[in-house]
Amino acid sequence: MKMKIKVCQGVSGIIIITMVTSFMLVYNSSSGDTSSSSASTSSSSHLLEAPVSSTKKTERLQRPPKTTLDGYTGVMDHKPLKMHCRTCALVTSSGHLTGSKRGEEIDGSECVIRMNDAPSVGYQQDVGRRTSLRVVAHSSLQRVMRSRQELLNASQDTVFIFWGPSSCMRKDGKGHVYNNLRLLNQLLPKLKIYTISWIKMMKFDELFKKETGIDRKSSNSWLSTGWFTMAIALELCDRINVYGMVPPDFCRSSSHPSVPYHYYEPLGAEECSMYLSHERSRRGSHHRFITEKTVFANWARTLDIHFYQPDWKPTSVITNMNSSYAPAPAGS
Repeated sequence: MKMKIKVCQGVSGIIIITMVTSFMLVYNSSSGDTSSSSASTSSSSHLLEAPVSSTKKTERLQRPPKTTLDGYTGVMDHKPLKMHCRTCALVTSSGHLTGSKRGEEIDGSECVIRMNDAPSVGYQQDVGRRTSLRVVAHSSLQRVMRSRQELLNASQDTVFIFWGPSSCMRKDGKGHVYNNLRLLNQLLPKLKIYTISWIKMMKFDELFKKETGIDRKSSNSWLSTGWFTMAIALELCDRINVYGMVPPDFCRSSSHPSVPYHYYEPLGAEECSMYLSHERSRRGSHHRFITEKTVFANWARTLDIHFYQPDWKPTSVITNMNSSYAPAPAGS
């Protein structure tokens, strides 16, 4: 616990300095560039409001009301998240997306979900340009702040959900990441920032154990941002199209292609090397990427989940998992 608090405090100090200085610079520069900012917003608006057929207009009018999702609380107003999407594009950060030219297809979804600091600017042709929801780990807050200009541009349309251990996210004044999120929202009041409650975090742990038979804590496992994002998408979306996620047995094949772990870090770690090293490790805390993907494959057998780039379908149930997930009803 002391280690967690020290990590949070160290990150906290850096973030505060970065936030205060960088946002002063951003605001000063943006005040003289109002027309440019307006043009950017207008362009984004036109993209979302492109001419549609009468059938699509009817569908838009018949769109169901937003669903209240308990466990996700606004950092300023403390209200629960209200959001619902018929179709979601869940865009991973995988190097498999490089050169895919899936951007237009991704942007055609009602909602586009991204993770941590994965950028769209400069990669639009492959990953799209829109972001409806961004799920961010506490450890990625500093990296998200470095991308503040894109974050500012997306402030009108994007919902941010931050997750982290209770030592960092507590609301009694000692949760250093939570304090920084409040400061960020005070500086940028239009940002829609939510955190995951402690009770909801426990439910994510319980879900992992229910689906895998593995206790997260005793196995020294950290749930990945991908785990949180997929579980949130199941509450939020009627249909989920996942881009860039490989099947669970992909990295065990000797002929698998080598791609970077992140499409935006081409010289970074190799994806399968990262997956296998985490999966096999028994010392220290590690993600269980392959175990999580096994669960996702099982969910996709009965739920409206589809995988693209690479395109694959789960062919049979994986018997060493307890696949029993059903999205919680609204308000549960």
